[in-house]
Amino acid sequence: MSKDLLQINDLSVSIDNGLILQHVDLNMKKGETHVLMGPNGAGKSTLGNILMGNPQYRVEQGSVVFEGRDITEESTDKLARMGMFLSFQNPLEVPGISLQSFIRNAIHQQTGEKLKLLSFQRSMNKAMELLQMDPSYAERDLNVGFSGGEKKKSEILQMLMLKPKLAILDETDSGLDVDAVRTVSKGIEEYQKQKDGALLIITHSTKILEYLHVDYTHVMIKGKLVKIGGPELVEEINKHGFDQFYRQMGDEIA
Repeated sequence: MSKDLLQINDLSVSIDNGLILQHVDLNMKKGETHVLMGPNGAGKSTLGNILMGNPQYRVEQGSVVFEGRDITEESTDKLARMGMFLSFQNPLEVPGISLQSFIRNAIHQQTGEKLKLLSFQRSMNKAMELLQMDPSYAERDLNVGFSGGEKKKSEILQMLMLKPKLAILDETDSGLDVDAVRTVSKGIEEYQKQKDGALLIITHSTKILEYLHVDYTHVMIKGKLVKIGGPELVEEINKHGFDQFYRQMGDEIA
C-alpha cells in the first residue's frame, strides 16, 4: 500500500477567536481525486487556505503532513516550492507581469531550472489550446481585464504548467456556464492523467463533477467532516442536498 501524500490529523482552526474547523481528519495518496463538498460557509475554503499556509488563520490543534513532513507552520512560498498549488475562487489581477512570465517564473522558483523559451512556449500553447484560450492571453497582464471564465482557465493553465504534486481547486466552477465548465474539466482531466498528482476539489456544486473521475467524497458541515464516501455520494447530494447531514448533526435548518 502506497504512503499517504497528505495527512490532515485532528485539525482545528480559528480566525478572530472563532473556531471554524473542528477535528478534521483527511488522508490522500498520489493519483487520488478527493472532493470536499458542503454548503456555503461550511469551512471548505478555510481548509484550502490552511493547507497553503495562509497566515490569516490560526491552527489551534492538530497537524498537516505532506510527503512525511510536518508543514503546519510552513509559509505559502515554501509550500508552493514543495509542489502544492491552490487555485483561487476569485483570482487576483496582477498588473505589470504577463501570464506567460508569471508561469515561467513560478516554474523556475519551483524547480530551480532555467526553462528554454521555445520549449516552454510550445507546452504553454498546447495547454492553452486544450483550454480554448486565445493565444494572445499569454502576453496580457495576469488576469487584468480577464472575464470570470478566462480567470478560471488561467488558474487551470497554471496548474497544467506547474504540474504540482497536490492541486487544490477552490470553487473552480463557480460563475461558469455549461460550456466553460466542460472546457475547464478537460484541463483538470489532463492533470488527472499525471498519476503522481493528487487533486482536492472544493465545491458546493456538483456540476463540474459530472465530467471528472472522483475517488472519495467528503462532506463538511459547520467546520466538521460529517461523511466520507465514494463518487456515489456526489449523486446523493445532487438529489437530496445537504439537509440530511444537518439532521444527522441534530441541527435545525434555518
